[in-house]
Amino acid sequence: MAQQQAIIVMVDIAGALQDRKLKGNIYLFDNMKFLGSTGDGTEDLVTAIPGTYWSDGSQGTEQVLNWALASLGSIPPTVPRSYHSDRAEAIDREALEAIGTVADRAPDPSVDTTADLEHLRRRVGTHARRPRGSRGLASAKVLDVTGNPVTGEDAAYNYPPPIITDLTGEAVDEKIIYPAQYGSPDMVSDGWYWSATVDTARPGTYSYTMHIQLHELVYRNGEPVWESVDMTWPSAIRVTAEPKRNAFTGAGLGYLPMPAVPPS
Repeated sequence: MAQQQAIIVMVDIAGALQDRKLKGNIYLFDNMKFLGSTGDGTEDLVTAIPGTYWSDGSQGTEQVLNWALASLGSIPPTVPRSYHSDRAEAIDREALEAIGTVADRAPDPSVDTTADLEHLRRRVGTHARRPRGSRGLASAKVLDVTGNPVTGEDAAYNYPPPIITDLTGEAVDEKIIYPAQYGSPDMVSDGWYWSATVDTARPGTYSYTMHIQLHELVYRNGEPVWESVDMTWPSAIRVTAEPKRNAFTGAGLGYLPMPAVPPS
């Protein structure tokens, strides 16, 4: 059975948008450091991919790579993606209830309904438009990292998570990896993720390029718009003829170190 190897791509979105490049604003991690990955936690990760061989030396199965993206200074990826839309609906629902209260108080001449409505406008926050034809997953209501609505151009806001739109390069051209985007009912990753099978029969180091899409909030004619910004970043995999190992013990293939008799 193939091992599930994970590569985490963490992006400092604010820094990348300001610099208009990923260099210095991207950090890569994987779960194969104990098997020889190098550059873990830096932008120069080389992922070690051991072969999958039977005891007679013949190749077993391919390995599987999964990419997961996260961003610094944003709502954590462990929060379900529905959190954003749930918060937006709750904010709008509370605002509608408050409008009813203001309407009930409107006949009272001592009540400043203009101030009440301005307060409600700030509570509702800002809705941003998606550009026509955008493939981005940016949500309409603009929130900060604490889930509160944002109003005004200068306010800090939560960036939509980065997404991979393609994987290209030497490893793909040489048919070492076969990448594709998959869907799943996983609420954390919004159901979409990039994965690839790896041909471990040809050891060597192969480069590949990640196509990463970020989103920036811009104002056009006074209207907020989520604008997609596409960037690329190179990385590499190192395929070896070493057999895969037990992920729990680091040892070779064999039985798990489970006691013959459960501890009392």
